[in-house]
Amino acid sequence: MPKYIHVSVAWPYANGDLHVGHLAGAYLPSDIFARYHRLIGNHVLMVSGSDSHGTPISVEADKRGVPAREIFEHYHERFLLTQQKLGVSYDLFTHTDTENHHKIAQDIFLLLLERGHLYKESQKLLYSELEKRFLPDRYVEGECYICHFPDARGDQCDNCGNLLDATLLINPHSKNHPDEKLIIRETEHYFLDLGKFTDQLMVYIDEHKAHWRPNVTRFTQNFIADGLRGRPITRDIDWGVPVPLEGWDEKRLYVWFEAVMGYFTASIEWAKNIGQPDEWKKWWYNPDARIYNFIGKDNIPFHTIIWQAELFGIDGIYNEESNVESFDAPLQLPYDVPANEFMNIEGKQFSKSRNWAIWVPDILERYQADAVRYYVISTFPETHDSDFAWDGFLSRVNNELLAAWGNLVNRMLSFAYKRFDGKVPTYDHLTPEDEAIIAQSEAGFEQIGKLIEQVSLREALKAAMDIVRDSNVYLDRRAPWKTIKTDPADAARSVYTILRVIDNLKTILSPFLPFSAQEVRDYLGYDGQIFGDLKIVEYQESTRAHKGLIYDGSKAIGRWEKSDLKPGQALREPKALFVKLEPEIVDKERAYLGAPREEHDIQL
Repeated sequence: MPKYIHVSVAWPYANGDLHVGHLAGAYLPSDIFARYHRLIGNHVLMVSGSDSHGTPISVEADKRGVPAREIFEHYHERFLLTQQKLGVSYDLFTHTDTENHHKIAQDIFLLLLERGHLYKESQKLLYSELEKRFLPDRYVEGECYICHFPDARGDQCDNCGNLLDATLLINPHSKNHPDEKLIIRETEHYFLDLGKFTDQLMVYIDEHKAHWRPNVTRFTQNFIADGLRGRPITRDIDWGVPVPLEGWDEKRLYVWFEAVMGYFTASIEWAKNIGQPDEWKKWWYNPDARIYNFIGKDNIPFHTIIWQAELFGIDGIYNEESNVESFDAPLQLPYDVPANEFMNIEGKQFSKSRNWAIWVPDILERYQADAVRYYVISTFPETHDSDFAWDGFLSRVNNELLAAWGNLVNRMLSFAYKRFDGKVPTYDHLTPEDEAIIAQSEAGFEQIGKLIEQVSLREALKAAMDIVRDSNVYLDRRAPWKTIKTDPADAARSVYTILRVIDNLKTILSPFLPFSAQEVRDYLGYDGQIFGDLKIVEYQESTRAHKGLIYDGSKAIGRWEKSDLKPGQALREPKALFVKLEPEIVDKERAYLGAPREEHDIQL
């Protein structure tokens, strides 16, 4: 029976282009996972969107002297185009500045307040007399008081991963005025009483730790062991979701509090957009549904503690008919949080300020989407930090993707097309060697499918490529380009065999390499699409329109099934799947790192 799989993907701050760290952390893992589950017939809902309200957006807006909305809308549009070009198959990629998200976030705030999970308290915060305002944490930098990393942010340290109190930073300073001495003043805010949920969280973690990654479990348990304290959920800022209380007009909901709700609010928005407003309930009210949160390791506490605490706090059914939404039965909690570690670049940590980054729009201008996907997937930081190295990109694309898989496809499809009248060869019988390589490729469906379900995606790709390499060994042994002259019947057997193996492999590789998999399907003579289309659409709310990226699976006919290739099936003339990379690209690409960057239009 088909399962209900919810794929919740981290929301990127809309303050700059996506970089390869985003791909490695959340966007490619989630896409592989969602595509696979669609192929096996499960009901998949994959959602995410631009985080519109994070203070990094305000910081960027201040730097450019423009409104925050202008920054967020600009990069939201670029996110849509970039991910469409890369093939990240969201059922809906939206943003957090929709009426839908505002309303539900405010409703959840009021319900938590009504149920006694919020409390009001004065808070000491850093204040800038030059700017005449309390500084949001992202405007503050200083030395981490835990690990002494010199460039910690006011909310979190990127080095040790701990959430921070900006007032405790050593030598804190404003990003806007580094020489100003900040002062501490009191302001009043609402706090989420996290400590109330300690016992529930410990039970939840114990129930899920068997299938969680050890780093996720360890980080979460240590975080709780340090003691859960109330965290402020409102802030002194003018950009974000308004606090729905009289007298709080100049404050907004904290982005960490409302953005994680986006997995839920986007599900409701998706259901409305498709004209079936209750459809989201099949995931959020279904105890048999599984919700997966794909994130980077810096987001672990928000997705293993804070979001769960909010769900425990509301604990019920969303009812849109009331003014304050009521919840009478539990919403589903995340089943798994497969957080990846960081992907560094040429041995150094990503840095936007120093432009030590590989920006996705730029790399997609110069290289095929599946080549980018292949290298990033093969170096996924699933268990420890990994490194994007340009000589590694060159080597893996040329020696693995092109020489192993691309060459296998091109030389055999070209050979069959030319020497067997553009058709799959008819054969008399298969030898034990033929049957063995077919059986190996067929066994890959179960082996690799199981690895994908376990979110061991790098290992899954490796296992698929092992079959590719063994298939090349088989082909070199059988050498149909020789036997076609001396034993045509044997050549027909081996060519049919390898085409059937290729047919299996194109399906197995399709969640990883969707574009080239579709090309192989076409060359094999099949009609129709493995997957559906990715479209940018515009929706009209009551006050304004907004754009989203959607996956339209209405034309998708791909299945996670063994080849049924028929002798005599008409082939289409093939072309090379992948472009060979020249060694010169390594020095050329390295020269871009740290150099000034000009933002280009995204060409589809």
